[in-house]
Amino acid sequence: MESSSSTRQLLWFFAIAVCVKLLLIPAYHSTDFEVHRHWLALTHSLPLSNWYADETSPWTLDYPPFFACFERFLSIFAHYIDPQIVDLHNGLNYRANSAIYFLRISVILSDLWLLYGVYRLTKNADVKRRYLIWVLIVWSPALVMVDHLHFQYNGFLLGWLLLSISFLQEGKDLMGGFLFAVLLCFKHLFAVAAPVYFVYLLRHYCWKGLVRGFSRLSVLGAVVVAVFAAAYGPFLYHGQIQQVFNRMFPFGRGLCHAYWAPNFWVFYIILDKVFSFFLKKFGFSIQIPAASFTGGLVGDSSPFAVLPKISPSTTLIMVLLALSPCFIKAWTNPQPRMVARWIAYAYTCGFLFGWHVHEKASLHFVIPLAIVAVQSLEDAKHYFMLSIVSCYSLFPLLYEGQEYPIKVLLLLLHSILMWLGFSTKFTRASAPNTMVTAKKKGAQSKSIESSSPAAEKGGFTIGWVGKSYLLGLLLVEIWGQFLHPYLLGDKFPFVPLMLISTYCAFGIMYSWIWQLRWIISTT
Repeated sequence: MESSSSTRQLLWFFAIAVCVKLLLIPAYHSTDFEVHRHWLALTHSLPLSNWYADETSPWTLDYPPFFACFERFLSIFAHYIDPQIVDLHNGLNYRANSAIYFLRISVILSDLWLLYGVYRLTKNADVKRRYLIWVLIVWSPALVMVDHLHFQYNGFLLGWLLLSISFLQEGKDLMGGFLFAVLLCFKHLFAVAAPVYFVYLLRHYCWKGLVRGFSRLSVLGAVVVAVFAAAYGPFLYHGQIQQVFNRMFPFGRGLCHAYWAPNFWVFYIILDKVFSFFLKKFGFSIQIPAASFTGGLVGDSSPFAVLPKISPSTTLIMVLLALSPCFIKAWTNPQPRMVARWIAYAYTCGFLFGWHVHEKASLHFVIPLAIVAVQSLEDAKHYFMLSIVSCYSLFPLLYEGQEYPIKVLLLLLHSILMWLGFSTKFTRASAPNTMVTAKKKGAQSKSIESSSPAAEKGGFTIGWVGKSYLLGLLLVEIWGQFLHPYLLGDKFPFVPLMLISTYCAFGIMYSWIWQLRWIISTT
């Protein structure tokens, strides 16, 4: 009875979210809308062997095969609704209401997979935790902005990730590994967490003695190979595998996306610009590259005037180095309850130090961290700040004036709901003591209890540093939205975007340091 009641309540949460999403159908959508419409046409009109070779549109297929099959599945229904949606040539830039409504509703329906992942994660949780996770994920403003305005299918993909995490937390490692392998064949950018999965599964699932361990390793390896064989085998058979990989890994796109993702490379770019400015002032001849981060251009040439060019291999090394403490913890103390935290940390590392990172990739760590946010008061305070920062960093995606009230309202409502939810859970009676690990040289490590100041006062709150940072966020928005156009007009149009990315990068860098400290100190 309790399970049935919980399911009905979750469906009500989903129904409210659907009502909001339906209202947003006529709103702005980015070029990603045409990308996915073209992929419907491409997979419907061409044989599988030509999917990754077609160049009818600039928006060539660059997702893994399972996502292409997902598009092929959707195209069956699109053909019956309006054949021009899936017409490879006549459907280019087709924006009839039939296409808009079909694609928008397909994203809404695909969110049912996210809902199932949330259900599995929370089915055994207490009521307060359950409701909080539902609010943070099902009503996520970032997911609404990226999927249901800008247009993508991140909710569907994150559903696979949450399902994988749910099975790992239950100790069902083989199923968790299988689901993650399937996810990688839907979208390869989730591979940042693959090393964490490998270390954890090797230690927790396979490290069971020579005979039993080898048999488990063989089974796990066979499952993963079978998934990738199902995805890539047909293209290998048709001699298209090299073309598939070239499309999936276009390293020539450059270090940064058209808009600056708020990550470590923002500081590197700014430092290069500062150095070049002062060197030119002192009479040095500095060649400013034609490629500009602020102009939205990407390419093979180095956009740096002074500092060394960054290669994909450099970013890979930095990501792996940042992940190394997580590898150590996953190997020395592989606890299922820590899996969500480790995976979220891995995606934070990929976001901060990765190659050609999109600002939308913040969803990869914000959504899994919603599971962690309900575990302690400190986690809640951390998530409150991070969720606001990551959501605000997505504002440049929706740059048209009519969407401005929508994104502001979504962020404000989300902040209020988070505050009320965390305040309800972490009351005077329920505020937990924070476990602090103290390690002294030459002595055994032990855990001691230390109540946080917020817990002693009996409620959820953020300190003056957090309040100051949020105030700064407000000032950045006021400048970019109102003062800059009024005072400077069309001069320096890149400054508001640069301020948003730089300011949000400080917040996400702090989040990474906070997560790293927590992972290192947890026993």
